[in-house]
Amino acid sequence: MGSIGRYIFRITIAAFLITLVSLTVVIWFTQAMRDFDLITSERQTLFVFIGITGMIVPLLVMIIAPIALLLASAHVLARLGQDSEVIVMNAAGLSPWRLLAPFLAAAVVVSLLCMVIAAYVSPRALRELRDWSTQVRADILTNIVQPGRFTSVSGNLTFHIADRRPNGLLVGIFVDDRSNPNEHATYLAEEGEIVKKDNGSYLVLEHGSIQRLETGQADPRIVTFDRYAFDLSKFTGGGPQNSNYTVREKYIWELIWPRPGDPLYATQSDQFRSEMYDRLATPFYPLAFAILTYMFLGPPQTTRQNRTLSMIGLIVAAGALRMAGFLSVVAGVKTPAMLSLQFVALAAAIGIGLWQISRGKAVEHALFVNRIANTVSERLARAGAS
Repeated sequence: MGSIGRYIFRITIAAFLITLVSLTVVIWFTQAMRDFDLITSERQTLFVFIGITGMIVPLLVMIIAPIALLLASAHVLARLGQDSEVIVMNAAGLSPWRLLAPFLAAAVVVSLLCMVIAAYVSPRALRELRDWSTQVRADILTNIVQPGRFTSVSGNLTFHIADRRPNGLLVGIFVDDRSNPNEHATYLAEEGEIVKKDNGSYLVLEHGSIQRLETGQADPRIVTFDRYAFDLSKFTGGGPQNSNYTVREKYIWELIWPRPGDPLYATQSDQFRSEMYDRLATPFYPLAFAILTYMFLGPPQTTRQNRTLSMIGLIVAAGALRMAGFLSVVAGVKTPAMLSLQFVALAAAIGIGLWQISRGKAVEHALFVNRIANTVSERLARAGAS
């Protein structure tokens, strides 16, 4: 790769990073707002909020990176075309392959990034997201229950405490438990504390009473106690469920070689297969998008109208390719043969793109497309003149 190739590679990577970061931040922000109740209702810190919601960033990067590369490549080629640099390079005898090389190099870098994220980073981040979220729910009483406030947990458990001491001791405890549809229980205690063990979390109450009213009974039963352990695990979700990770949270080797006796694989083997094919196809999209971009925008364009039509053609082709991938993954769950559609579409896009690039000519637009474009341009010109 000569000096021209290195120059194009640098500006393409720079444009890619700017586009990737911008799109990721915008989409992450829209997703993160769904979990903003971690700060409001669950009184978590801003650090916990950013940490938990940030775990979806690798997944977003994996999805956005090919699109960001397409936009970056299109921007660079459009700039080179507007400055007539492509025409000068073509007139100087620079072959299309030499001009394509820096874009392919950038695509290889992005493909490696997507491959690493798809194989390990994204599943790892999603696992951390699940475990961290579970831990936050397990700490819900430590962080939510505030003196003088009635706090609802899981919709059927209500807490109220009179005071919280600096050492964590809770004073004046009221617990209303409606989790059992056949029984309504109310717990009153002078004091208590939250105890966490390997098998779950407990609210240890001292010096109090339990009032139980069963369905169909007119009078409740009242039991006094000196010390009583109230199990919170069923309301907080217990500890992290490391053995119950979803298909998207599996590493790529766990999809290719499922663990013997995996209960999830036994019930969702079709989901395993569909996710595996999707992960394997992910690194090929940056290459396909880079080739398609150069196929439409790389050759010299004589008019602005041709560049506009080429951009529209690129958007349609890239959108159709990505849509074929989505349809392949969705339909492949029930029809395994459809999983090959994604690879056929990728191979066709790369093959047709390389063939068209080897011709050294711009993509010829259909006659009716040119007529439509001319008609629209004339009407816009007349509208502007009037």
